[in-house]
Amino acid sequence: MTTTLLPALTSEARSVAHRSAVRPPGGACPCGGGAADAVLADRDDAQVVRHADVVAKAHAPGTGRRDLTVRLAVAARLPELLLPPLREAPTALHGRLITFWPHGVPVDRGDPDAAPWEAAATLLAGLHATDPAALPQPLPQMRGPAKAARALARLRAAGPHPAAPPVLRAWAALPDWARGEAPAPAGRRGLCHGDLHLGQLVRAEGRGWRLIDVDDLGTGDPAWDLARPAAWYACGLLSPEEWTRFLDAYRRAGGPALPAVGAAPWPVLDVPARALTAQTAALAVAKAVAAGRPLDEIEQALVDACGRMA
Repeated sequence: MTTTLLPALTSEARSVAHRSAVRPPGGACPCGGGAADAVLADRDDAQVVRHADVVAKAHAPGTGRRDLTVRLAVAARLPELLLPPLREAPTALHGRLITFWPHGVPVDRGDPDAAPWEAAATLLAGLHATDPAALPQPLPQMRGPAKAARALARLRAAGPHPAAPPVLRAWAALPDWARGEAPAPAGRRGLCHGDLHLGQLVRAEGRGWRLIDVDDLGTGDPAWDLARPAAWYACGLLSPEEWTRFLDAYRRAGGPALPAVGAAPWPVLDVPARALTAQTAALAVAKAVAAGRPLDEIEQALVDACGRMA
């Protein structure tokens, strides 16, 4: 499928770029008529290509048009937080929905000291403080527990592996609502990104850092957006200094998910962080089984954390 889709997707990105979707009318494409194409991602759930300053994304099979259209409208309405799309409606290509975006420079993974934790926290705080009722249309529910449950189902389907039992025990120890088996308890609700990590930030020309990838944008408990950094910290994959920078910046920006400065964050973050740890470990083990390879150091750290949780 991707061998057919990728060339067609690149052609669409080239067409949009040459129609000056990003530049002022009449401005020439930076490619100068030459090659300026790149494949940015080619996964089962997404293909992303770039031509010059235009990025085209093919969303996961089965993505709903109505939900994606609403999410695009929210991104267009909040350009100070989210990278706005070039078009506010998806189009179809080879049975997939595709969207178009301005190109942005991603986080430099080779320089951990330059990781924009403060920017990520500030953008999240602004997102969480946005009243969902003020948006033009209601958004879908945030899918945190459902995504975690899918990861555990994938682990069970992958077949036996010595790392699977501690992950399954950690998952079983969670409350039923965190496993998507019961409604979440009543509490704070806000606008959530749904899949925060540093790969979801780009520095767009003239805009600074912005959040990208609206596929999981929805309303729900904003603590789930903080759960992945919290899980990394608990697993030893995020330093105490980086974790503190992230927390302090979120609180300074008025992020509503956490209690006031001086109060411990873990009563709010403990369950979502444990769920994200189990989810990430489950995906890691399932991928290792599929590839017939041993776990790497980071994957083993996640499994070890599940063992401590259980």
